[in-house]
Amino acid sequence: MMLGFESRVATRFLREGRMQTVLIIIGVAAGVAVVAYISALITGLQQNTIEKTLGAQAHLTLSPLDDVVLTARAPANADTTELVQTQPRAQRPRSISNWQLLVPLLEALPEVAVVSPMVSAAGLATRGEASKAIALLGVDLDRYDRIVSLRAKVVDGTARLEPGEGIIGRELANDLGVRVGDRIGIVTGGVTDSLRVTALVDLGVRDLNRRTVIVPLRTAQSLANLPGGATSLDLTLVDIWSAQTLANDLGARWPYKAESWQQANAQLVSALNAQSVSTAVIRGVVMVVVVLGIASVLVVSVVQKRREIGILRAMGATQGQVLRIFLLQGAIVGALGSVLGVLLAVLLIGVFTHFVRGADGLPLFNITLEPALALRIAAIATVCGVLAAVAPARSAAKLDPAEAIRL
Repeated sequence: MMLGFESRVATRFLREGRMQTVLIIIGVAAGVAVVAYISALITGLQQNTIEKTLGAQAHLTLSPLDDVVLTARAPANADTTELVQTQPRAQRPRSISNWQLLVPLLEALPEVAVVSPMVSAAGLATRGEASKAIALLGVDLDRYDRIVSLRAKVVDGTARLEPGEGIIGRELANDLGVRVGDRIGIVTGGVTDSLRVTALVDLGVRDLNRRTVIVPLRTAQSLANLPGGATSLDLTLVDIWSAQTLANDLGARWPYKAESWQQANAQLVSALNAQSVSTAVIRGVVMVVVVLGIASVLVVSVVQKRREIGILRAMGATQGQVLRIFLLQGAIVGALGSVLGVLLAVLLIGVFTHFVRGADGLPLFNITLEPALALRIAAIATVCGVLAAVAPARSAAKLDPAEAIRL
């Protein structure tokens, strides 16, 4: 009720400058649409990139510390020998000590969703005269499936890992000329075994498909000569962005090497950060344009309505009421432009999803405008409309009634 007079006058002023009002509302709508569409596009692209990257790896990996060679030197003023530096040495498969006791401790952490032991080793896969270098992964299938959703990546056969069975990448199957049910030879460190292929998988990366062989944990322990061992523990976290913090904490708590997915994909994280900064810059620039557009229209409105403003002041309207009239104009323009802009952004997203598709006919990635994001952008645009009206509103409120009527 208190703003009834101001709202009626503000609406009337906007109607009288109809063409200017329509144009600035369209301008605000275009700005909001650009911000909403770009935000949804970048968010969808980043989520898709992260999902594909983490679809074949853990959020955090614990492994033994690297082997090093200590160099001895005798101090100048003593007869004792001092170890003063380290240098790298060739690494060999080593087990995490007491990993069976470590698993329940990790699973008890609130940040951790799943823990999966793994034995990894390099080797050769053979089939007749063909041989290919491979990365052998020994896993507990049920646990590992919760890490990388392995069963969902099966393109042929059934994911099963009984003794003497294995799962291989589909590119490796093509290179060796094998199908589900065929047997392949595995050679690691002089140990030879044969496996029957139960499934072919697509891990989302061709290089991984070309060299990955997944076997039961006990089989890999025998092939890598690590009876009862595990070369790493893979962790899936409740919040993927807590990986680095948890890695620092675990590395300080226990004598193990803790590597987060951010460390393993440092270039990807840098690219994502660059995208986020670029998006923020675009948002800022567009919002500045929106503010300047609304402010320019309201400045013209103040000049055009000087006589009406003077009459209102002469009839008893206070400076506060005049100030609120123009602030309301800014809010109305910002709100209307925001609603239209969000609808336009939804339309643009629909067009993108319908027409931009991959070779398989499916959308390149999922892109949606979340309601929370749309409301936040609309609220920011409305606030920008009010802020844009501050200077013109103050100018209108300071007009002298007598001088305004004479003009």
